[in-house]
Amino acid sequence: MSEESLRSPHIAEKLKYVPNRPGVYLMRDDKGEVIYVGKAVSLRNRVRSYFQDSRNAGPKVEAMLKHVADFSYIVTDSEVEALILEANLIKEEEPWYNIRLKDDRSYPYLKISDEPFPRVLVVRRPDRQDRVFGPYTDARAVRQTVQFLRKLFPLRTCNLDLSGPRNHRPCLLYHIGRCGAPCAGLQSEEEYAELIQEVELFLEGRHDRLLPALQRKMEEAAERLEFERAARLRDQIQAMEKMVERQKVVMNADVDQDVLGLAVADGLACAQIFFVRGGKVVGSEHFFLDIGEEDDESEILRSFVEQYYNQTRFVPREILLPLAIESKSAVEAWLSEKKGQRVYLRRPQRGEKRRLVEMVSENARLVLAARQERMNARQHHNEAGLKQLQGVLGLADLPQRIEAFDVSNLQGTDTVASMVVLQDGEPLPSDYRRFRIRSVEGSDDYAAMREVVQRRFQRGLREREELAELDADTREEARTKAKFARMPDLVLIDGGRGQLNAAAGVLRELGLDDLPVVGLAERLEEVYTLEQPDPLRLPADSPGIHLLQRARDEAHRIALGYHRQLRGKRTQASSLDAIEGVGPARKRALIKHFGSVRGVREATLDELLEVPGLPEAVARRIYEQLGRAERSE
Repeated sequence: MSEESLRSPHIAEKLKYVPNRPGVYLMRDDKGEVIYVGKAVSLRNRVRSYFQDSRNAGPKVEAMLKHVADFSYIVTDSEVEALILEANLIKEEEPWYNIRLKDDRSYPYLKISDEPFPRVLVVRRPDRQDRVFGPYTDARAVRQTVQFLRKLFPLRTCNLDLSGPRNHRPCLLYHIGRCGAPCAGLQSEEEYAELIQEVELFLEGRHDRLLPALQRKMEEAAERLEFERAARLRDQIQAMEKMVERQKVVMNADVDQDVLGLAVADGLACAQIFFVRGGKVVGSEHFFLDIGEEDDESEILRSFVEQYYNQTRFVPREILLPLAIESKSAVEAWLSEKKGQRVYLRRPQRGEKRRLVEMVSENARLVLAARQERMNARQHHNEAGLKQLQGVLGLADLPQRIEAFDVSNLQGTDTVASMVVLQDGEPLPSDYRRFRIRSVEGSDDYAAMREVVQRRFQRGLREREELAELDADTREEARTKAKFARMPDLVLIDGGRGQLNAAAGVLRELGLDDLPVVGLAERLEEVYTLEQPDPLRLPADSPGIHLLQRARDEAHRIALGYHRQLRGKRTQASSLDAIEGVGPARKRALIKHFGSVRGVREATLDELLEVPGLPEAVARRIYEQLGRAERSE
């Protein structure tokens, strides 16, 4: 922290009134943004220590203090409450100087929905009150788990609203034994609740409790001569037993544990967890954390424990750690409160448990090493690709920033465009943009490309003019917010000669004809340039074409996703909006009653007449018009 900041009368005055109580403190920069969150048993002692002589502080604290312009604090009743609040604030604010789970917002969870006859859903940003399992690091494995669950348990997958009358027609899943048809009143809430309990046991890895329960159900079904149900339960048990056979027995005792390992190298940490349930390893996950080079392993491990168990639902009785952590008793008290019974954090020194921790730590080291190898290989591949593009295209500079543009429409409707950015060969999602085309009607891709390029670079020129009018200090701060002011080193257009000429014409009109621009035609992966009449064909395995393809495909993905989103909204709205007598309120009531527009389409006239507040004439009109559309399709 600068001497000027240290002498700040504002901070000096606030320090006088910091209480000697437990709580959480937030360090803020000159824009008021939170850059660090910490907890303390005594806020007064901890916060004051930052603003005393910082010569003995570590490099991380010194770097942070250079940006601290203010602080605030929240008093709690105990250190445990402070710990919980700290974890929540770190997740919410994402402070730069805290150790954070890398990309934690994108981790998938399995959620059991809070509705009559709950569903199992894959979500990425669950609410705190949701029943969730995870987080998981492999999205593909999560989808496979959901598929396996739906084979084992006849869960409903539709989005019908079952809080009202349950008089729908059973779908195909009922007839093939994959759903109990609660929508048709063929399954009670009690039966379905029992099914959900079995799903929870499965997701918690408690197969030792689940398998005997299923065995009893199978025997009872056989005694009642319900042989079809007994056969389904038998298949369910066999599938689960095959999975359990592959699980390794690591403990002689029937215990539930999470075993943690940690590996740290080059500003990145990997935390590995083995989930031991009933003495068997039932699964594992690994997580990467963004860290500073001076963060010690004990602090990294503590931060991970707090952030991970703040998100996950199940907490075992015992958590084995590779090293001691600060505030162990407070963390134990918090976890015990979360679980509802005593939880122990242990650092085993010898024996079976110590060997298990060492095995998990070795796994963490291997995962981290593999990650670093992939990162290094990708970096070298990107560098080779950028150099190849510079040489092949005759660019004055390395194309460190590539902006790619794509247009998407379907038969001239809902035309949209996207702009994506590769920085040093890697996607930069914060600079992505989506455009809804305003001036073009019909399928005119050339005109749509002209519009999106014009809007992007007109905005960039305007931001440059605004920055030029600012003084040097203000300009530097404003530059971070002016995303369009920075011009690309290479403009990539998805398409051939026509799209390329359309974009180049706009750049010439704006006085930006010095910007390099190329087109990439998808059919033969040919690169079109303005200087050469014939397209270039780079080798299919060359790093340069891989970069262009990555940018083009990413632009295509963003544009197509945006187009589907708009088309879906329009399609959903238009089929009901076109019916006389159906306004916004009735449309909402219909969708709520039937769960979706498709549900309204498939409803019988009698079912439509049961919708509260819907006149008979309007119900008949809906049945006739939507039924006619359904039959024509």
